[in-house]
Amino acid sequence: MGKDFTPTTQHADAATVVVFDSPEQMVATLGAHDEVLRVIAGLYPEADLLARGNEVRISGEPLAAARALRLIGEARSLAALGTRITAGTVEQLVRMLNGSPAGAQAVLGVNILSARGNTIRPKTLNQKEYVDAIDNNTIVFGIGPAGTGKTFLAMAKAVAALQAKEVSRIILTRPAVEAGEKLGFLPGTLTDKIDPYLRPLYDALHEMIDPETIPRLLAAGTIEVAPLAYMRGRTLNDAFIILDEAQNTTPEQMKMFLTRLGFGSKIVVTGDVTQVDLPGGTASGLRVVSEILTGVDDISFCLLDATDVVRHRLVGAIVAAYEKHAAAPPAAAPTNARQARARIERRTAAEAAARAAQARHIHESTPASTSAPSPAHHQET
Repeated sequence: MGKDFTPTTQHADAATVVVFDSPEQMVATLGAHDEVLRVIAGLYPEADLLARGNEVRISGEPLAAARALRLIGEARSLAALGTRITAGTVEQLVRMLNGSPAGAQAVLGVNILSARGNTIRPKTLNQKEYVDAIDNNTIVFGIGPAGTGKTFLAMAKAVAALQAKEVSRIILTRPAVEAGEKLGFLPGTLTDKIDPYLRPLYDALHEMIDPETIPRLLAAGTIEVAPLAYMRGRTLNDAFIILDEAQNTTPEQMKMFLTRLGFGSKIVVTGDVTQVDLPGGTASGLRVVSEILTGVDDISFCLLDATDVVRHRLVGAIVAAYEKHAAAPPAAAPTNARQARARIERRTAAEAAARAAQARHIHESTPASTSAPSPAHHQET
């Protein structure tokens, strides 16, 4: 890290003063109108943070002030590397500073790929461990909820490996399983029918490779995007292979896929075991494989969670809420169900009793039958 990026501090009385090199550097670190500084102040209410000119004065409770100072320093270092500092970035910094003694820059400062004006890098400690596992193992399983960067980071590593000529091709695959809804018969050719299932992989490619280059790479076979069924019977040498949505594989399909591994190749398998769309209670190959291959040399299992979600902040909150709901005591649901059934049975019995009472009332108030002949009728006869 260069000299210009090192936070300058001055001590005045009991306060520490952080001096920025320019207004632009201060805005990049603390946000427009000090919005990031307000987030930091909310995280450490025992510390007093005051911005004046190109300086931030930090005072208050010593431990809180020291943590705020380190957080500002880490944010400043990342801003110098081109990272946009937001409230979400600050939350990630706090988690990493608590879990990584090397500092946030050791995680967020690691660039995987620079593409189309963007730099792709891990944004959480678990993501950094996931990326390191891909570097150090032949087969890696990335397991976690939506939005944790499992597939995106694997794709970035694949493109980086291709550019560095570590592999000669990239193979992207996923099972063609509908996500809980029936799409019916899709029109068009076979390619047209399977493309909707593979679209997320194409979307990720377009974020990393010039869109004009992708058709040429696909036509040459340098990049292959295909459904999992197309992997059977093949040996995949000198390739970076990614299996996405692996929770929707059967145990047999998972075994078939893993045994396609050839010389000079690397496999990354990604999936979310909480979103299995297999029909009829079929076992997920991703769940089963973790029981079979855990502990095997050169195979790594990386677990990500709600704290690693890098989409909209609500996605992380939604994932955490579902995890909390899933962890709730199972006895609560049957009790509620029994109470609901009891209420329904009581209401049904009350309605039946009311109908029976109404029927008796109608029967008692009905006049005697008029089928017998009247006296006038007898006289006429």
